Amino acid sequence: MNPNVGGFDRLLRVVVGLALLTFGYRNRGRTLGTLAFVAGSDVFATAVIQRCPANELLGIDTCR
Repeated sequence: MNPNVGGFDRLLRVVVGLALLTFGYRNRGRTLGTLAFVAGSDVFATAVIQRCPANELLGIDTCR
């Protein structure tokens, strides 16, 4: 599995992922907080492992 997330895309995913994780943690008693935490986990994980299934389906590769 080749990485398909890199450069500015990766940095943006880290920032957005951490923002969603923070929002979700602060609002963990609400449904919106839980959804934000789950979404933030997914976005942050794609930045860390440099692999995004949606990018693969769309044929996007930001590593090059």
